[in-house]
Amino acid sequence: MSADTFIAVVEDDPEIGALVAALLRREGFEAENVPDAVAFDRLRSRRRVDLAVLDVMLPGEDGFSLCRRLRAEGQIPILMVTARADDVDRIVGLEIGADDYLAKPFNPRELVARVRAILRRTRDAHRPVPAVGERFRFAGFSLDTATRLLSAPHGAPIELTGGEYDLLLTLLRHAQRVLSRDQLLDWTRGRSAMPFDRSIDVQIGRLRRKLEAHPGGAALIKTVRGGGYVLAAEVDRA
Repeated sequence: MSADTFIAVVEDDPEIGALVAALLRREGFEAENVPDAVAFDRLRSRRRVDLAVLDVMLPGEDGFSLCRRLRAEGQIPILMVTARADDVDRIVGLEIGADDYLAKPFNPRELVARVRAILRRTRDAHRPVPAVGERFRFAGFSLDTATRLLSAPHGAPIELTGGEYDLLLTLLRHAQRVLSRDQLLDWTRGRSAMPFDRSIDVQIGRLRRKLEAHPGGAALIKTVRGGGYVLAAEVDRA
């Protein structure tokens, strides 16, 4: 996670974009600022992007639309940046597939910490598949950690974002045990929950919908009022 990691900063404010790119370069990353989605697509056509920092308010195609398109096309890790302090933009960004969010104005050290945390969680997507991994079987589903592939009972692959994969893996490793939001956030994102942080709730909702779209997927992840969440199924681990 250093000079061979390329980060695209999609920010239309040239001063902010230049500052963020310079900050990331000082931390050992390669980074380039582009002002909009069109310029980002041109950048992506000539080199691999390991992580995208997307501002919500962009000219032309906004950050939400770009995030949705990137998530439909592949697994580029995404950090959304919003100028609004309320939860609406954050929740929308997570719903459409962002890996994390950060509100402006932000502490530069926090930006770097979020970037590093996302890259730690998603780095396996850019590495050769290991020869050996764990396999979890539950309610007809199977998750292979060597390939990061989740399969439905009828064999169809279920695409997961990096955050959804980490969340499911944590639930599987602690099956039939109630896990609090603080625990899930700490184990999947490497940070403590802030007051009213509902990012885990959003990702639980996304993961639930993906499981419930297949036979046997309903009610696998249960909400425990005042406690958190629990994967209710029995899990076989090999």
